[in-house]
Amino acid sequence: MATVLSNFGTWKEFLSDRVEQAKSMGLNEDTIANLAFEIGSFLDEKVDPKNEEQRTLKELWDAGDESERKTIAGLMVKLVQHS
Repeated sequence: MATVLSNFGTWKEFLSDRVEQAKSMGLNEDTIANLAFEIGSFLDEKVDPKNEEQRTLKELWDAGDESERKTIAGLMVKLVQHS
């Protein structure tokens, strides 16, 4: 996981692959967004940012309430789907 997190582009590719896997398993968009929120919460609590992009996301995550964090998670899913 450390290698995946060291580069933001690699992280986006990893997340994109996981989103595609979730879709192929039949998970809907809401479920995928909820999983992204859970992953974001885990990363916020357990992982130090490895680059400027992650640091910015952490600052946004920390500034937001639960609803705003869910929005950030959903936007990350959309971002990797359009990459």
